[in-house]
Amino acid sequence: MFLQPTQWLEIEENGIHILIEITEDQDVRLLYIGTHAYPEAKQWSEKKRAKFRMVEIQASGENHDDHHGSKHTGTLPAKRLRLQQIEDMPTDKGRKLVFQMIDVKTDLEVEVHIQFYNQIPVIRCWTTITNKGNQSVGLEYVSSFAYTGLLPGGKQPRDQRYQLSIPHNTWYGEVQWQHYTLAQLGLHHVNEFSMKRLSYQSTGTWSSSQYLPLAYIENKETGSGLAWQIEHNGSWHWEISDMVDMLYIQASGPTEQEHQWWKNLQPGMSFTSVPVSVALSAKGIDQALAILTDYRRVIRRPNKDNQQLPVIFNDYMNCLFGEPTTEALLPLIDAAAEIGCEYYCIDCGWYSDGYWWDGVGEWLPSQARFPNGIEEVLAYIRQKGMVPGLWLELEVMGVACQLADQVPAEWFFTRHGHRVIDHARYQLDFRHPGVIEHADRVINRLVNEYKVGYIKMDYNINAGVGTEWQADSFGDGLLQHNQAYLKWLDQIWLQYPDLVIENCGSGGLRMDYALLSRHSIQSTSDQTDYRKNAVIAAASASAVTPEQAAVWSYPLRDGHSEEVIMNMVNTLLLRIHQSGHIAEIQADHIAFIREAITYYKTIRQQLAQGQPFWPLGLPSFGDDWLAFAMNCDKVIYLAVWRMTGEPVQSIPLSDWTNKQLHIKQAYPAVQDSTFEWNPITGLLSIELPSAYSARLYEIHGI
Repeated sequence: MFLQPTQWLEIEENGIHILIEITEDQDVRLLYIGTHAYPEAKQWSEKKRAKFRMVEIQASGENHDDHHGSKHTGTLPAKRLRLQQIEDMPTDKGRKLVFQMIDVKTDLEVEVHIQFYNQIPVIRCWTTITNKGNQSVGLEYVSSFAYTGLLPGGKQPRDQRYQLSIPHNTWYGEVQWQHYTLAQLGLHHVNEFSMKRLSYQSTGTWSSSQYLPLAYIENKETGSGLAWQIEHNGSWHWEISDMVDMLYIQASGPTEQEHQWWKNLQPGMSFTSVPVSVALSAKGIDQALAILTDYRRVIRRPNKDNQQLPVIFNDYMNCLFGEPTTEALLPLIDAAAEIGCEYYCIDCGWYSDGYWWDGVGEWLPSQARFPNGIEEVLAYIRQKGMVPGLWLELEVMGVACQLADQVPAEWFFTRHGHRVIDHARYQLDFRHPGVIEHADRVINRLVNEYKVGYIKMDYNINAGVGTEWQADSFGDGLLQHNQAYLKWLDQIWLQYPDLVIENCGSGGLRMDYALLSRHSIQSTSDQTDYRKNAVIAAASASAVTPEQAAVWSYPLRDGHSEEVIMNMVNTLLLRIHQSGHIAEIQADHIAFIREAITYYKTIRQQLAQGQPFWPLGLPSFGDDWLAFAMNCDKVIYLAVWRMTGEPVQSIPLSDWTNKQLHIKQAYPAVQDSTFEWNPITGLLSIELPSAYSARLYEIHGI
């Protein structure tokens, strides 16, 4: 179906309102996106409306037609684009709009794609550029989502009106949201436009080493908010600044300015930007994250793992720490089966007689560690009723790996004529057919010979801006590799549909929905302190769906009962990644672990459909109390942690004010905490016995 362009295009879909102006000379202006209609935009001056572009594209040799500083505004040929047609079509996910535009000077055809999702107030946007001319065009910047006029409305000064929420991320400290006014970040309202921008990006093969590719902004006066998620497993960028007295947001994949990406678009070639999803909220960040949870479930590869949520034992954390042997593994396998684990994953070190870090790459089991072969241990796991798993870091080869010296140089990332080396590893280039054959052989051996059903796919380096081999720029090489790796993953699951592959990047350093739309489970952290891990666990469902968020529980051999309970509460509303020396833990502590796993199996199917929320706000290090809840239709599961705070904490449940709720402590089953619900104030008062203690509650009657 095709729409004839009109002066005003007003779209309402799944609670999203979009207003687009199409001028007489076919200039397309995206004036508004929100949760309600905003006809006031039609009254803005022509000078103001002319700034509201739907896409920004900067080509080499073109004027950057704006007083912009480092901002990606005023780009050409984007300014010259004129509408050819609008395509409006149904898809299996929902309605889709494609705005097809042309620049007659360069003969670049630009398509802006907007995909809606049935019953979910989310749009997914990307840009495709095709060179219809006879001259090559160099691309320096292509937006996936560009919107000026962000969250209009309100009378307060702009410096007070907006709050920007940023999910900071690092090794051992993942998913730490911080909330700022724009002024606190240095973006003051000093003029109708600013040279200052708030710019966030990731460079290289770790997509979330500093920030998650995710953020949220809210107009605190009107209550309207917008969250965006860049779905890419490599370099990405977004920025917020102002023009014509209004805020704008632009999000993209790699850029020349930030990532050394440049694409020489030859005649007849096309380039498609990375997708960016946008969620619209009228009730704050919790609602926005709940919407993103629904959306993430829709775009994810259908799989049994996210329906069944099996319990996984992994022997790394606070346990073997990469030193598996037959002797060490057999008692752990017995103990894991006894407490109810359903998968057992042997972590790193299984392929090396000794120090294993810089020798990875061939993935052949160590005879020294497994005198009768690793097959003996894997068979024992199966005999105990569990699915065996192995750790891999398949995308790299260590500098001490003999195979790395025997294969062609083109297998590896290179820059300036040299192999890229990071943390004693070389980065494999998944564009090379030899690399694909090597990766296929390894997976085939693990699955078909060793009968492995679970792979922990780790990734412990950042290969930087990219590679020069068969690429227009370093960043172009990286982007092509990123896309080739995703294509390889897709083929693996076509061949082995029931194989579970955990996504890991030194914990949560590549937590993005290019990978997580494929992987069913994500490592959330390598944090070894259960108290700090509680903070990460309590926030993890903001980054990934709860049923994908693998959280360590690793009770200590010499720990106390509250330590064991907190370890288990950390996991119970997410995915249990059990570890620790459970064969050597005292019996009453094992009873707490077994009780938690047994209880988890009664609620896990509900968690796979539930909506996360945070009654005390998104957790951060230093908080006195933490609270994370799952709304599962007829019951709320509420995890509460007392860190260093006072014994009593009020938990606001304002949506259920004036309701008679029935509350019980669900784990541990012994009722050793006190709590009281006040339906008039909408506050649940909880007293926990000591600092660094945690409990899980069931709330019925909602």
